Amino acid sequence: MTQTLTIPEVGQLAGAIRAEVAKAIVGQAGTIDHLLVALLARGHVLLEGPPGTAKTFLAQSFAATLGLDFGRIQFTPDLMPGDILGSNLFNFQTSQFTLTRGPIFCDLLLADEINRTPPKTQAALLEAMQERRVTLDGTAHPLPDHFMVVATQNPIESQGVYPLPEAQLDRFLFKLLVAYPSMDEEVRIVVRFGENGTLPRPAELGIAAVASAPLLRAATAAVQQVRLADSIVDYIVRLIRATRESADLAFGASPRAAVLLAGAARARAAIDGRDYVVPDDVKALATAVLRHRLLLSPAAEIEGRQVEALVDDLVERTEAPR
Repeated sequence: MTQTLTIPEVGQLAGAIRAEVAKAIVGQAGTIDHLLVALLARGHVLLEGPPGTAKTFLAQSFAATLGLDFGRIQFTPDLMPGDILGSNLFNFQTSQFTLTRGPIFCDLLLADEINRTPPKTQAALLEAMQERRVTLDGTAHPLPDHFMVVATQNPIESQGVYPLPEAQLDRFLFKLLVAYPSMDEEVRIVVRFGENGTLPRPAELGIAAVASAPLLRAATAAVQQVRLADSIVDYIVRLIRATRESADLAFGASPRAAVLLAGAARARAAIDGRDYVVPDDVKALATAVLRHRLLLSPAAEIEGRQVEALVDDLVERTEAPR
Protein backbone atom coordinates (compact mmCIF):
# COMPACT_ATOMS: atom_id res chain seq x y z
CA MET A 1 0.00 0.00 0.00
CA THR A 2 1.37 3.40 -1.00
CA GLN A 3 2.07 5.68 1.91
CA THR A 4 0.56 9.17 1.84
CA LEU A 5 1.23 12.32 3.85
CA THR A 6 -0.77 15.48 4.36
CA ILE A 7 0.85 18.91 4.16
CA PRO A 8 0.86 19.33 7.98
CA GLU A 9 2.54 15.93 8.27
CA VAL A 10 5.25 17.10 5.86
CA GLY A 11 5.89 20.01 8.20
CA GLN A 12 6.09 17.63 11.16
CA LEU A 13 8.58 15.43 9.30
CA ALA A 14 10.74 18.47 8.53
CA GLY A 15 10.67 19.42 12.20
CA ALA A 16 11.77 15.92 13.22
CA ILE A 17 14.69 16.03 10.77
CA ARG A 18 15.74 19.46 12.05
CA ALA A 19 15.72 18.20 15.63
CA GLU A 20 17.92 15.21 14.81
CA VAL A 21 20.43 17.26 12.82
CA ALA A 22 20.63 19.74 15.71
CA LYS A 23 22.08 16.97 17.88
CA ALA A 24 25.27 17.29 15.83
CA ILE A 25 25.21 20.72 14.19
CA VAL A 26 25.32 23.97 16.14
CA GLY A 27 23.56 26.79 14.31
CA GLN A 28 23.29 26.75 10.49
CA ALA A 29 19.49 26.71 10.75
CA GLY A 30 19.08 28.41 7.38
CA THR A 31 21.38 25.94 5.65
CA ILE A 32 19.49 23.00 7.15
CA ASP A 33 16.16 24.45 6.01
CA HIS A 34 17.52 24.85 2.47
CA LEU A 35 18.69 21.22 2.52
CA LEU A 36 15.16 20.17 3.50
CA VAL A 37 13.66 22.24 0.70
CA ALA A 38 16.09 20.72 -1.81
CA LEU A 39 15.31 17.22 -0.58
CA LEU A 40 11.57 17.65 -1.07
CA ALA A 41 12.02 19.54 -4.35
CA ARG A 42 14.30 16.76 -5.66
CA GLY A 43 17.18 19.20 -6.11
CA HIS A 44 20.92 19.17 -5.52
CA VAL A 45 22.92 21.46 -3.23
CA LEU A 46 26.40 22.98 -3.43
CA LEU A 47 27.87 23.97 -0.06
CA GLU A 48 30.67 26.51 -0.20
CA GLY A 49 32.64 27.65 2.82
CA PRO A 50 36.07 27.82 4.43
CA PRO A 51 37.70 24.66 5.80
CA GLY A 52 36.51 23.61 9.22
CA THR A 53 32.96 24.95 8.98
CA ALA A 54 31.42 21.44 9.18
CA LYS A 55 30.19 21.22 5.60
CA THR A 56 30.97 17.51 5.33
CA PHE A 57 29.76 16.80 8.87
CA LEU A 58 26.49 18.61 8.09
CA ALA A 59 25.91 16.47 5.00
CA GLN A 60 26.69 13.28 6.94
CA SER A 61 24.38 14.25 9.80
CA PHE A 62 21.59 15.22 7.40
CA ALA A 63 21.90 11.88 5.59
CA ALA A 64 21.83 9.98 8.88
CA THR A 65 18.34 11.34 9.65
CA LEU A 66 16.86 10.17 6.36
CA GLY A 67 17.32 6.41 6.48
CA LEU A 68 18.70 6.41 2.93
CA ASP A 69 21.67 4.74 1.28
CA PHE A 70 24.52 7.22 1.73
CA GLY A 71 27.59 7.43 -0.51
CA ARG A 72 30.66 9.62 -0.36
CA ILE A 73 33.29 10.46 -2.98
CA GLN A 74 36.40 12.38 -2.01
CA PHE A 75 37.20 14.27 -5.20
CA THR A 76 40.91 14.37 -6.05
CA PRO A 77 42.93 15.44 -9.13
CA ASP A 78 43.52 11.82 -10.19
CA LEU A 79 39.89 10.73 -9.91
CA MET A 80 38.51 9.22 -13.13
CA PRO A 81 34.87 9.06 -14.35
CA GLY A 82 34.88 5.28 -13.85
CA ASP A 83 35.74 5.81 -10.19
CA ILE A 84 32.39 7.57 -9.83
CA LEU A 85 30.12 5.70 -12.22
CA GLY A 86 31.59 2.19 -12.18
CA SER A 87 32.37 0.04 -15.21
CA ASN A 88 31.63 -3.22 -16.98
CA LEU A 89 34.29 -5.78 -16.14
CA PHE A 90 34.79 -9.02 -18.04
CA ASN A 91 34.16 -12.11 -15.94
CA PHE A 92 36.39 -14.90 -17.25
CA GLN A 93 34.37 -17.56 -15.41
CA THR A 94 31.08 -16.64 -17.10
CA SER A 95 32.61 -15.09 -20.26
CA GLN A 96 30.30 -12.12 -19.74
CA PHE A 97 30.65 -8.51 -18.72
CA THR A 98 29.48 -7.72 -15.20
CA LEU A 99 28.48 -4.28 -14.03
CA THR A 100 30.55 -3.03 -11.12
CA ARG A 101 28.58 -0.11 -9.73
CA GLY A 102 30.41 3.01 -8.59
CA PRO A 103 29.60 5.01 -5.46
CA ILE A 104 27.13 7.18 -7.38
CA PHE A 105 24.60 4.35 -7.10
CA CYS A 106 23.10 5.55 -3.83
CA ASP A 107 20.28 7.76 -2.54
CA LEU A 108 22.29 10.68 -1.19
CA LEU A 109 25.78 11.32 -2.55
CA LEU A 110 28.30 13.54 -0.79
CA ALA A 111 30.64 14.94 -3.45
CA ASP A 112 33.35 16.20 -1.12
CA GLU A 113 35.56 19.02 -2.47
CA ILE A 114 34.06 18.62 -5.92
CA ASN A 115 36.26 21.34 -7.42
CA ARG A 116 39.46 19.34 -6.82
CA THR A 117 38.89 17.08 -9.80
CA PRO A 118 39.27 18.00 -13.50
CA PRO A 119 36.24 18.95 -15.63
CA LYS A 120 36.30 15.57 -17.41
CA THR A 121 35.55 13.82 -14.13
CA GLN A 122 33.12 16.51 -12.94
CA ALA A 123 31.15 15.90 -16.15
CA ALA A 124 30.47 12.33 -15.00
CA LEU A 125 27.82 13.80 -12.70
CA LEU A 126 25.91 15.73 -15.37
CA GLU A 127 23.57 12.98 -16.55
CA ALA A 128 23.05 11.63 -13.04
CA MET A 129 22.08 15.03 -11.64
CA GLN A 130 19.73 15.93 -14.49
CA GLU A 131 18.14 12.63 -15.48
CA ARG A 132 18.85 10.46 -12.43
CA ARG A 133 20.45 7.73 -14.49
CA VAL A 134 23.92 6.59 -15.49
CA THR A 135 24.85 5.37 -18.98
CA LEU A 136 27.65 2.82 -19.19
CA ASP A 137 28.63 1.29 -22.54
CA GLY A 138 25.37 2.44 -24.07
CA THR A 139 23.13 0.99 -21.37
CA ALA A 140 21.17 3.30 -19.06
CA HIS A 141 21.05 2.39 -15.38
CA PRO A 142 18.45 4.25 -13.30
CA LEU A 143 19.21 5.94 -10.00
CA PRO A 144 16.64 6.35 -7.21
CA ASP A 145 13.89 8.92 -7.80
CA HIS A 146 15.06 10.88 -4.75
CA PHE A 147 18.76 10.71 -5.71
CA MET A 148 20.40 13.85 -4.32
CA VAL A 149 23.91 15.28 -4.59
CA VAL A 150 25.30 17.41 -1.77
CA ALA A 151 28.63 18.81 -2.97
CA THR A 152 31.17 20.85 -1.01
CA GLN A 153 33.88 23.19 -2.12
CA ASN A 154 36.42 25.52 -0.52
CA PRO A 155 36.41 29.07 -1.96
CA ILE A 156 39.74 30.10 -0.45
CA GLU A 157 42.27 27.90 -2.24
CA SER A 158 43.22 28.50 -5.86
CA GLN A 159 45.96 25.84 -6.18
CA GLY A 160 44.91 22.41 -7.43
CA VAL A 161 41.26 23.34 -7.97
CA TYR A 162 39.12 23.45 -11.10
CA PRO A 163 36.16 25.86 -11.33
CA LEU A 164 32.88 24.06 -11.93
CA PRO A 165 31.63 24.51 -15.51
CA GLU A 166 28.43 26.48 -16.00
CA ALA A 167 26.51 23.39 -17.12
CA GLN A 168 27.42 21.71 -13.84
CA LEU A 169 26.54 24.73 -11.69
CA ASP A 170 23.16 25.07 -13.39
CA ARG A 171 22.22 21.58 -12.21
CA PHE A 172 22.45 22.58 -8.56
CA LEU A 173 19.19 23.90 -7.16
CA PHE A 174 20.98 25.86 -4.43
CA LYS A 175 24.42 27.21 -3.78
CA LEU A 176 24.67 27.82 -0.04
CA LEU A 177 27.44 29.81 1.62
CA VAL A 178 28.49 28.25 4.93
CA ALA A 179 29.92 31.06 7.05
CA TYR A 180 31.87 31.02 10.28
CA PRO A 181 29.67 30.63 13.39
CA SER A 182 28.80 33.46 15.75
CA MET A 183 30.71 33.88 19.01
CA ASP A 184 28.02 32.10 21.04
CA GLU A 185 27.77 29.27 18.53
CA GLU A 186 31.53 28.79 18.46
CA VAL A 187 31.61 28.57 22.26
CA ARG A 188 28.92 25.86 22.12
CA ILE A 189 30.89 23.99 19.45
CA VAL A 190 34.06 23.99 21.56
CA VAL A 191 32.16 22.92 24.69
CA ARG A 192 30.43 20.09 22.82
CA PHE A 193 33.35 18.74 20.79
CA GLY A 194 36.49 20.19 22.36
CA GLU A 195 37.35 17.06 24.33
CA ASN A 196 37.17 14.71 21.35
CA GLY A 197 39.90 16.08 19.10
CA THR A 198 37.96 14.80 16.09
CA LEU A 199 34.28 15.01 15.21
CA PRO A 200 32.33 11.90 16.24
CA ARG A 201 30.15 9.97 13.84
CA PRO A 202 26.48 11.02 13.70
CA ALA A 203 25.39 7.72 15.27
CA GLU A 204 27.64 8.39 18.25
CA LEU A 205 25.70 11.60 18.89
CA GLY A 206 22.40 9.75 19.02
CA ILE A 207 21.17 10.79 15.59
CA ALA A 208 18.51 8.35 14.43
CA ALA A 209 16.73 7.96 11.11
CA VAL A 210 13.34 9.65 11.33
CA ALA A 211 12.54 9.20 7.64
CA SER A 212 12.70 6.46 5.02
CA ALA A 213 12.52 6.15 1.25
CA PRO A 214 8.73 5.48 1.24
CA LEU A 215 8.13 8.38 3.65
CA LEU A 216 10.18 10.76 1.53
CA ARG A 217 8.36 9.65 -1.62
CA ALA A 218 5.09 10.44 0.14
CA ALA A 219 6.40 13.82 1.26
CA THR A 220 7.55 14.65 -2.27
CA ALA A 221 4.14 13.68 -3.63
CA ALA A 222 2.46 15.92 -1.05
CA VAL A 223 4.62 18.85 -2.17
CA GLN A 224 3.23 18.45 -5.69
CA GLN A 225 -0.22 19.23 -4.28
CA VAL A 226 0.86 22.69 -3.07
CA ARG A 227 -0.99 25.34 -5.05
CA LEU A 228 1.07 27.64 -7.26
CA ALA A 229 -1.20 30.51 -8.28
CA ASP A 230 -0.88 32.06 -11.73
CA SER A 231 0.16 35.32 -10.11
CA ILE A 232 3.08 33.57 -8.36
CA VAL A 233 4.14 31.90 -11.62
CA ASP A 234 4.06 35.30 -13.32
CA TYR A 235 6.15 36.78 -10.48
CA ILE A 236 8.79 34.04 -10.76
CA VAL A 237 9.07 34.42 -14.53
CA ARG A 238 9.33 38.22 -14.31
CA LEU A 239 12.07 37.91 -11.67
CA ILE A 240 14.07 35.43 -13.78
CA ARG A 241 13.67 37.52 -16.93
CA ALA A 242 14.84 40.60 -15.01
CA THR A 243 18.22 38.91 -14.53
CA ARG A 244 18.65 38.77 -18.32
CA GLU A 245 17.74 42.44 -18.75
CA SER A 246 20.03 43.81 -16.03
CA ALA A 247 22.95 45.90 -17.32
CA ASP A 248 25.00 44.69 -14.34
CA LEU A 249 24.80 41.06 -15.46
CA ALA A 250 26.55 39.60 -18.49
CA PHE A 251 24.59 36.37 -18.22
CA GLY A 252 21.16 35.87 -16.64
CA ALA A 253 19.26 32.87 -15.36
CA SER A 254 17.80 30.18 -17.62
CA PRO A 255 14.22 28.88 -17.80
CA ARG A 256 15.49 25.94 -15.75
CA ALA A 257 16.10 28.39 -12.89
CA ALA A 258 12.45 29.49 -13.06
CA VAL A 259 11.23 25.88 -12.94
CA LEU A 260 13.52 25.01 -10.03
CA LEU A 261 12.59 28.15 -8.10
CA ALA A 262 8.90 27.32 -8.46
CA GLY A 263 9.45 23.76 -7.23
CA ALA A 264 11.55 24.95 -4.31
CA ALA A 265 8.90 27.51 -3.33
CA ARG A 266 6.31 24.73 -3.17
CA ALA A 267 8.59 22.64 -0.97
CA ARG A 268 9.20 25.60 1.36
CA ALA A 269 5.46 26.17 1.67
CA ALA A 270 4.89 22.51 2.54
CA ILE A 271 7.63 22.58 5.18
CA ASP A 272 5.86 25.56 6.73
CA GLY A 273 2.60 23.58 6.73
CA ARG A 274 0.93 25.54 3.92
CA ASP A 275 -0.73 24.15 0.81
CA TYR A 276 -0.15 27.35 -1.17
CA VAL A 277 2.90 29.41 -2.19
CA VAL A 278 3.27 33.05 -1.14
CA PRO A 279 5.68 35.66 -2.56
CA ASP A 280 7.85 35.42 0.57
CA ASP A 281 8.65 31.80 -0.37
CA VAL A 282 10.10 33.02 -3.66
CA LYS A 283 11.96 35.91 -2.05
CA ALA A 284 13.50 33.70 0.65
CA LEU A 285 14.92 31.26 -1.93
CA ALA A 286 15.87 33.60 -4.77
CA THR A 287 19.46 34.25 -3.72
CA ALA A 288 20.32 30.57 -3.15
CA VAL A 289 18.79 29.64 -6.51
CA LEU A 290 20.40 32.45 -8.52
CA ARG A 291 23.82 33.30 -7.06
CA HIS A 292 25.63 30.56 -9.02
CA ARG A 293 23.71 31.12 -12.26
CA LEU A 294 24.51 34.79 -12.83
CA LEU A 295 27.67 36.35 -14.24
CA LEU A 296 28.56 39.94 -13.49
CA SER A 297 29.23 42.33 -16.36
CA PRO A 298 32.83 43.62 -16.65
CA ALA A 299 31.71 47.06 -15.41
CA ALA A 300 30.00 45.56 -12.36
CA GLU A 301 33.11 43.51 -11.58
CA ILE A 302 35.31 46.63 -11.76
CA GLU A 303 32.93 48.41 -9.39
CA GLY A 304 33.15 45.50 -6.96
CA ARG A 305 29.46 44.62 -7.13
CA GLN A 306 28.28 41.39 -5.53
CA VAL A 307 25.83 38.97 -7.15
CA GLU A 308 23.88 38.61 -3.91
CA ALA A 309 23.34 42.38 -3.70
CA LEU A 310 22.15 42.46 -7.31
CA VAL A 311 19.67 39.65 -6.65
CA ASP A 312 18.35 41.52 -3.60
CA ASP A 313 17.94 44.62 -5.76
CA LEU A 314 16.08 42.70 -8.47
CA VAL A 315 13.77 41.12 -5.88
CA GLU A 316 13.10 44.57 -4.43
CA ARG A 317 12.33 46.10 -7.86
CA THR A 318 10.20 43.23 -9.20
CA GLU A 319 6.63 43.81 -8.10
CA ALA A 320 5.23 40.91 -6.11
CA PRO A 321 1.57 39.88 -6.16
CA ARG A 322 -0.53 40.92 -3.20
